[in-house]
Amino acid sequence: MTTITDPVIGRWYKDFENNLTFKVVAIDSKEETIDVQYANGDLGEYDNDAWYASTFDYIEDPEDWSAPFDDIEPDDLGYSDPDRHARPDQEDLDISNFLD
Repeated sequence: MTTITDPVIGRWYKDFENNLTFKVVAIDSKEETIDVQYANGDLGEYDNDAWYASTFDYIEDPEDWSAPFDDIEPDDLGYSDPDRHARPDQEDLDISNFLD
């Protein structure tokens, strides 16, 4: 089986032959290379011939897709903390009156 899926920046793939998951982080059309970051944080590179001769296919984002990124901030994950937002029909509760 050879890869028929094109590389897409930001998309996750699985190498079924080597049981590795990775995300495409850059594509250099001039050099004809695809830069990837594996789920364990390691970086790799494939040329176009190696990419299309491989056993890669698209996969869903891993459950903990942020694991390879050491210094990612919670705000960079694309969502915010829902516990910090008041309901639209209520004002924020000031608990300072209840503290000693």
